[in-house]
Amino acid sequence: MGEIKPIETDIQREKNEITIDISNIPELDVDYDSIPKGDMPGDKIRIEADHIRKAQFILPKLTELLIPILNGHPHRRAVVSVCGGSGVGKSETASLLAYYLNCSGIGCYTLSGDNYPHRIPKYNDAERLRIFRQSGIRGLIASGRYNEEIVNALKVLQTSGNDSNPEYAKDYPWLAIYQDAGKCGLRNYLGTCNEIDFGELNEIISQFKNGGDEIYLKRMGREETELWYDAVDMKDKNVLIIEWTHGNSFNLRGVDIPILLNSTPQETLEHRRKRNRDKGADSPFTTMVLGIEQEMLVSQAPRAKLIVSKNCELLSYGDFVKIMQQDLT
Repeated sequence: MGEIKPIETDIQREKNEITIDISNIPELDVDYDSIPKGDMPGDKIRIEADHIRKAQFILPKLTELLIPILNGHPHRRAVVSVCGGSGVGKSETASLLAYYLNCSGIGCYTLSGDNYPHRIPKYNDAERLRIFRQSGIRGLIASGRYNEEIVNALKVLQTSGNDSNPEYAKDYPWLAIYQDAGKCGLRNYLGTCNEIDFGELNEIISQFKNGGDEIYLKRMGREETELWYDAVDMKDKNVLIIEWTHGNSFNLRGVDIPILLNSTPQETLEHRRKRNRDKGADSPFTTMVLGIEQEMLVSQAPRAKLIVSKNCELLSYGDFVKIMQQDLT
């Protein structure tokens, strides 16, 4: 791999105003390892040609939106989020956008929202499963179908991890009631303040936009002992990029430019496998969770300033909804 070649840009500050000329962005022979990535401990991020193409497609549009925000802010700061399902490459795209902006003289830091759930991953996964199963049983009770025979059958299905598998509802019709109720329970947890510490993230955004020179940022691994904070120097940072599935959430305040990248549940599953996520990445339960997260992305999409397809096309909200509806069927 060749040496990283910086983007040739011209940043001028006349009368304290920022302008950025990116009319000539060269093709990059990228040394993948040397580009700073997000701050999620242990995350495996591989930047490939498609990510470079997508980031270079987004950059001029992002710059156009950024300039007036930076010039209108007393501390010359802005917050960008890159959101979407894991399989769309938001971590890689965010890393490249930060790299391009830093090369142009616009200081940028990439923050991973995956550091901010209330629970470490294995406990959060257990809580998701508990909520699904408890909600499912309550749904069966409310329907009047709950009995000893179902209790015994359900125990077998839960032990094998198939109580969330829709295929088994063909043999156990009552299982559809259980699964629908379980999904309703999950919708009240996934991506909400019950699962995620939005308060801490909102405070970080507030500190950044208020000109904070040093901000303590959370680091969360996958074990109880892998939880700490790093003091991050923000003195020369103009842009904070948050890369995260929930970067367009109604609970996240202070984001100036949400960028939504289109992805499908299958792409998300494949990406989780490549990035060494937890065991069971392709289980029926994980597939269900990813489907619910896709529903959330659709409901939040009107907030996005840019919606970008996998093929590097700008999508209207209507076009995005059509694509998502096809993916969910």
